[in-house]
Amino acid sequence: MASQVLVAANRGPLSYALDAEGTLSARRGGGGLVSGLSAALARQPEALWICAALSDADREAVRRGVAEPGVRMLDIDPAVYDGAYNGIANSVLWFTHHHLYDVPREPVFDAAFRRHWEAYVSYNRAFAEALAEEAGPGAAVLVQDYHLALVPGQLRELRPDLRIAHFTHTPWASPEFLGMLPDDIRGQLVWGMLGADRLGFHTRAWAHDFVRGAGRDDATGTAEPSWPTGTDGHGVAHRRTRPDGGGPGERRFTHVTPYPLGVDADDLRALAHRPEVDDKLAGLRAEVAGRRTIVRVDRTELSKNILRGLLAYRELLTAHPQWRERVVHLASAYPSRQDLAVYRAYTDSVRELAAEINAEFATPDWQPVLVSVEDDFARSLAAYRMADVALVNPVRDGMNLVAKEIPVVSEEGCALVLSTGAGAYEELKGDAITVNPYDVTATAEALHEALSMPREERAERTKRLAAAATALPPAAWFEAQLAALAGA
Repeated sequence: MASQVLVAANRGPLSYALDAEGTLSARRGGGGLVSGLSAALARQPEALWICAALSDADREAVRRGVAEPGVRMLDIDPAVYDGAYNGIANSVLWFTHHHLYDVPREPVFDAAFRRHWEAYVSYNRAFAEALAEEAGPGAAVLVQDYHLALVPGQLRELRPDLRIAHFTHTPWASPEFLGMLPDDIRGQLVWGMLGADRLGFHTRAWAHDFVRGAGRDDATGTAEPSWPTGTDGHGVAHRRTRPDGGGPGERRFTHVTPYPLGVDADDLRALAHRPEVDDKLAGLRAEVAGRRTIVRVDRTELSKNILRGLLAYRELLTAHPQWRERVVHLASAYPSRQDLAVYRAYTDSVRELAAEINAEFATPDWQPVLVSVEDDFARSLAAYRMADVALVNPVRDGMNLVAKEIPVVSEEGCALVLSTGAGAYEELKGDAITVNPYDVTATAEALHEALSMPREERAERTKRLAAAATALPPAAWFEAQLAALAGA
């Protein structure tokens, strides 16, 4: 049966495991995007989620015809997937949007890059064709993230009747960084995005960056930035000129709007008070032994700025020795993208720096840093509950939901040290202690200020932070985009 609401994302709401006897079992998929969309789609029981088969077990499930209600997995050739996911999405688009290139050495757009780009085009096309096949007349399609930036344009060619939205969960590159891409590739990327009726970003700044970049890109045809009055945002007026030299098409307007994703307070608090979290909390409290806590929870992404955060903690202990033996830094840094050498090296650097700090300052009764490199969500939630200070200091990153989650579940109230590079900065800056993510000394002083904050002030700030954090929970975030798309 054709669907009227469809979601496309690289990762799906479930994954499969294959045991020694060849029996398949399904389990909930991981990641913040999956959690947010799963909560939102719970109110859309007829919706269809199209995703990629990520593992051998997933691909085996597709081959056996195993199907979960509301989910369609695509069995994409592993070489194509690797070229698209690791070769382009994670090695090019992620670095471009996060401004993470070591410019004297990177990027290098050579023949290998072109081969990977062809895989990225093919990967996106597989999603576009599946969506075109499954969508009912005039259906609403919500495409997720930078892995699928070409899908709106490809789908528009296949099914012009559809209402198409795309949401980017990362920053969008400034025109200067977007301009690093080869001209034809940049044109294809922007053309793909402008196939959508509506584009969503977490912040107004990133929406503005997209509009500026699209407006200067000749490959989109006559793209022009526009700031209409009386609408919920701004966008780009353009003709659907194809990037392969095809003739001009219809005049269109793509709305570009910020939708700052929040958290569901009730769901998060329920998760944070499960028995397994209580057990982890008891263990952490025994390790901390009544000391103050500075909590951070990140994947070891280059954008998260974990190393400068540890350096700031070391400088805190040096410049303000009164905190020695009185504070513990709970640093959860879960390994991410370990198939890429640069990420493996970064994860190793986090471990090494934490060990150096402990070697420098530890006493027989005190370990300054308790670092965890295991993906342990229950431990993270336990750390949230006991946080006196939350440190979220990315150089440039997505929404950084951790900055919103910790104030919601912190039991005694927490002071939030937040960098200007966090997606949550615009919403939370009024009640956070804000820092330049590159300034280690200023971050150390911010940690001192946070630890010194009176309990009453900390509690009041936490209440306001929690209210801002829950202003647009996942279901409302999704439904706001769906409602906007209904008027496209």
